[in-house]
Amino acid sequence: MATTRIELDQDIQPLSEFRKHAADFISKIKEQKRPIVLTQHGKSAAVLVDVAEYQRMIDKIDLMDELIEAERQIAKGEVVSHEEAKNMIKANLDKWT
Repeated sequence: MATTRIELDQDIQPLSEFRKHAADFISKIKEQKRPIVLTQHGKSAAVLVDVAEYQRMIDKIDLMDELIEAERQIAKGEVVSHEEAKNMIKANLDKWT
């Protein structure tokens, strides 16, 4: 499930308001799946995100890092043929059987 984008008129709140209504803010984040930007002294200071959404973002970043590394390896010629990959997998599976 993709997160709904920040609603500028609703999702940017001062830290003082968060302190007064923390439980309400957390409930809103869980329910609406939208992050809330907290400000301090009129400047953005932190972003509160639903835990499941945070995990999804981390997983996506990890996958992107793996793709970047794969592209780097391809560019350097650090590749194996399909047949070599099959043989490597088969050899590893044979160790477990």
